[in-house]
Amino acid sequence: MTTIFDAPEQFAATALAGFCQIYPNHVRLVTNGVVRATTVPKGKVSVVVGGGSGHYPAFAGYVGQGMADAAVAGDVFASPSTAAVARVCRQADNGGGILLGFGNYAGDVLNFGVAAERLRAEGVDVRIIAVTDDVASATSDKHAMRRGIAGDLVVFKIAGAAAEAGLSLDEVERIARHANDRTVSFGVAFAGCTLPGAAEPLFSVPNGRMALGLGIHGEPGISEKDIASASELAGILADRLLAEKPAGCARVAAVLNGLGSTKYEELFVLWTAVQKKLNGAGLEIVQPEAGEFVTSLDMQGCSLTLAWLDAELERYWAAPCDTPAFRRGRPDAVDLRSDVAVDEEAAPTIPEASEASRKSAGCISDLFAEIAAMLKDREAELGRIDAIAGDGDHGQGMQRGSDAAAKAMAAAVSAGAGVQTTLALGGDAWADRAGGTSGAIWGLLLRSWSTAFSDSGVPSNQAVAEGARRALEGVTRLGRASVGDKTLVDSLVPFVETLTTDVSGGKTLVEAWKSAADASEAAARDTASLTPRLGRARPLAEKSIGHPDAGATSLAMVAQLCAAFVRKRS
Repeated sequence: MTTIFDAPEQFAATALAGFCQIYPNHVRLVTNGVVRATTVPKGKVSVVVGGGSGHYPAFAGYVGQGMADAAVAGDVFASPSTAAVARVCRQADNGGGILLGFGNYAGDVLNFGVAAERLRAEGVDVRIIAVTDDVASATSDKHAMRRGIAGDLVVFKIAGAAAEAGLSLDEVERIARHANDRTVSFGVAFAGCTLPGAAEPLFSVPNGRMALGLGIHGEPGISEKDIASASELAGILADRLLAEKPAGCARVAAVLNGLGSTKYEELFVLWTAVQKKLNGAGLEIVQPEAGEFVTSLDMQGCSLTLAWLDAELERYWAAPCDTPAFRRGRPDAVDLRSDVAVDEEAAPTIPEASEASRKSAGCISDLFAEIAAMLKDREAELGRIDAIAGDGDHGQGMQRGSDAAAKAMAAAVSAGAGVQTTLALGGDAWADRAGGTSGAIWGLLLRSWSTAFSDSGVPSNQAVAEGARRALEGVTRLGRASVGDKTLVDSLVPFVETLTTDVSGGKTLVEAWKSAADASEAAARDTASLTPRLGRARPLAEKSIGHPDAGATSLAMVAQLCAAFVRKRS
């Protein structure tokens, strides 16, 4: 159980600050992450990695010479926000372009992807590599749909070494993708993990049993089995991976990873059986590693990662590096940087707005104050729904995001903002504070909706409907979800279609919004019969059947509250 903290909501930020105090010769603290403390040649490709906190030493522990140039840190098990990713990348940019690396989870795909678009618009060449090594989460013919777990270490190490060698961004990206394609992992858990401040673990494993195919965000395994001996466990882990060995491969990198509460001595015992298994399969093991590399807070369990090496990959896997958590060889001596400082976002510029638009902005601000209060009351309920086949943090993310949005909108209104600016700033604040998938989606939804408004007048019914359409377009374009995937989109599509049809048909906004909210609520209930095809619930599809999607449910809740608010204010 995670027991040492002051305020649970500050756990990740405080841990990051302490980490930087301990390793000043490796990292410098910046807002939402860390950057490399040592000097870097101009024009070098920057490798920036990241994801949720709770996985130490991933991701900040891998910043240093020969590996990553920076790491972005979200809240515990939550993707860092789009703004956070972009902010850290700007600090890490050396002029040679940026390779963004992260595990293949919906929130990370969204936030890192949108951040990459923003940076490209600023003239920075950014490439993306989503690590997809978990064989339990998809079959080999659907490699791109797999989750990223302890394979992060291998892919980031190889990519970082390639960048350190002075290769171009094209080459670093190619090598990183090649490493990812040849890296596979499989894990087991003996006990679940507990979030800071929580009374119970995110999932439990019966005594004498182990969960197979677990995730690293508190997701339960895809099946259970009686606890096995070390030799039997080595066979369970290795056999799943050896089934995907490329023809002719004779050399392999191997990482035996503890998930947080498994003792090193246990891993060493297990390693003897793993090595015997791999050697028996005709493989020569190159510089193996055993220890904690990608953890899940206090989860008890382990995973095995294999990377099928060729000459190129082996060269970069074996190359020197010096980071707080992973060191190899003797890197060249370098100087410490003096040009890094914690950067704070400047206060937003508030465009001039008409009195009518400012009045509408005040109405929007009042609405989101009510949304934040409602989501605070429903936080536990949404968390329970999400925990059935996910990591249980949806309620927390929605509460934090809506609270941040409400406060940002109130501040914008006090500064004289119009309705477009107020809604856009609220969306940015939601995404930045909530992080994760829901944070990215709601931030994108609100900012996209705001583009149909202006700061010079009151939004018409047609503008409200057009904003909803733009919100849907943005979410589906970047989130890549469609109806039937068991996501928020299942609830959003009928809402937008009903609202648009009713407004076009001449109904009042009160009537149209209520009909749209009812359609959204019905669709959210209907997600109970669906099988998830995206996100963290996908590998646990059977457990999800019979239960509604948390994202669709929370959207319907917000839609119904908005319907009541519109009726009251009309």
